[in-house]
Amino acid sequence: MNLKELKELIELMNDNGLTELEVERDGMTIKLKKSSETGSIHPMAYSIPSIPAAVRPAVEAPVAAPAVVASNFKDVKSPMVGTFYRAPSPEAAPFVEIGQTVEVGQVVCIVEAMKLMNEIKSDVRGKVLEICVDNAEPVEFGQVLFRVDPAK
Repeated sequence: MNLKELKELIELMNDNGLTELEVERDGMTIKLKKSSETGSIHPMAYSIPSIPAAVRPAVEAPVAAPAVVASNFKDVKSPMVGTFYRAPSPEAAPFVEIGQTVEVGQVVCIVEAMKLMNEIKSDVRGKVLEICVDNAEPVEFGQVLFRVDPAK
């Protein structure tokens, strides 16, 4: 399943008022569920054909403590897999800095996916507490890009 097909599934959910969708194709299952709080869509589960243990590489997931300890922050997450960029070009200033106040709909970064530059906009107003990804680093779907304190 490619990014275009995933976007089509999300549009299908939004157009038909669905809150949950599960699709199985070519041995892969994708389950999407719309969050009741924000109305945004999050992956609930996905699976790919199983790989025998003898063939799988042994990889341990890194465990990292959160850099910001806050009880009321909101996350701005990546809506897709791609490469994270803080600025519109290498010589330009970043879209946002730590401590800056962002508005709803303000562009906070770009995620490049399949040679397309996708502007990521904040869905919350507040003060940027943390930038969770380094410039030009790969990001995953749903990965936290920024932490924002909505009280500021």
